[in-house]
Amino acid sequence: MPVARAVVFDFNGTLSNDEPLLARVYQEQFAVLGKPITVSHYYEHFAGHTDEEVYTRWFGHADPTLIRDRIERYNRLAADGSTVDGEMRAAVRFAAGRVPVAIVSAAARSEIEPIVDAAGISDALTLIVSHDDVRKGKPDPECYLTAARALGVAPRELLVFEDTDVGVAAAKAAGARVVGLTRTLGPERLAAADELVDRIDVPLLERLLCS
Repeated sequence: MPVARAVVFDFNGTLSNDEPLLARVYQEQFAVLGKPITVSHYYEHFAGHTDEEVYTRWFGHADPTLIRDRIERYNRLAADGSTVDGEMRAAVRFAAGRVPVAIVSAAARSEIEPIVDAAGISDALTLIVSHDDVRKGKPDPECYLTAARALGVAPRELLVFEDTDVGVAAAKAAGARVVGLTRTLGPERLAAADELVDRIDVPLLERLLCS
């Protein structure tokens, strides 16, 4: 495999351990709208997808007002940055001391930036590619190809961390090396990744970047 010239983290569920929080937000909002979902349905069908995809699948269309409300609900719950734990913060800073570090996410920039600011790691990031910056969401590779161009590296030189099957598919389609974080969907659905891990910490980044 090529030497990694940049490290890229998916946001929801990967850099930010927030998939349970997202499931709660969707459950609460959808219940108010009269079409509730279960937690298992969220993980089975929605995890990793854009809001537009989620709302279109469930309601037949994507209402921007509802999406803004969903983001506001999320930001109220995650505003303190605690979903980015100490191990992850240390891993981001370790990586940033060696290569550019980016976030590539199906989330909106308005929900990514407040969390990384609160977690105190925004200065360690070279780039954020959010759903606002692309036309197609994961599993389309556009987001990772966009990141590679902006970072000035070949897609195969990206070391990507993802927690969903659609995210793994997007990164692999771009030609990146992908590490699957199993805590969200388990190892079976991430089988296409180059490597599977159950945590991201400094020893992992040291092994992947320095060995």
